Amino acid sequence: MNKINKNVLAVISGPSGVGKGTVIKRMFELCPGLCESVSCTTRAPREGEQDGREYFFVSRERFEQMIEGGELLEYSAHFDNYYGTPKAFVEEKLKTGDVILEIDVDGALSVKAAHPSAVLIMILPPSMEELAKRLKSRGTESDEKIALRIARADYELSKKDKYDYCVVNDEVNRAAERILDIIRKEKEVLHD
Repeated sequence: MNKINKNVLAVISGPSGVGKGTVIKRMFELCPGLCESVSCTTRAPREGEQDGREYFFVSRERFEQMIEGGELLEYSAHFDNYYGTPKAFVEEKLKTGDVILEIDVDGALSVKAAHPSAVLIMILPPSMEELAKRLKSRGTESDEKIALRIARADYELSKKDKYDYCVVNDEVNRAAERILDIIRKEKEVLHD
């Protein structure tokens, strides 16, 4: 997929609370030509989220139809909800530019298996203590949910060796610039 278009599919993962959304937002401010993939989910929108911007919010029934129809590049279930990447959406975006796909580690590894030229980038927290502090400061989840997210973070971080790159989010601008440098480097490889 990427070799033909010479555009990079950058798959970004990291534990909940690591600041993926903030880093990616900064990347788009620094490099407006990037395309962002939008995933589908069965979870309810959070305050301020809009359908088609943060996610395509779909019913469980519709999501299962998408699975059966082979319409998803990858999908998984977390915290009683489905999340997945619409295949046609990503393929269309890659025709016009580099694509940023923010998904969990299992999905990222599925994408890499299907499209070996995809570039996997994991955003790491400076420490587990900082990650727990960030999750609590959101004020959106119970202590029980936070504990589940920390347990999930341990699992996700155990997969970091399967990624092409790891970037510590100790400062948003630095992390965003490092990822943009990685994308530029990978794009040069595609053009060789």
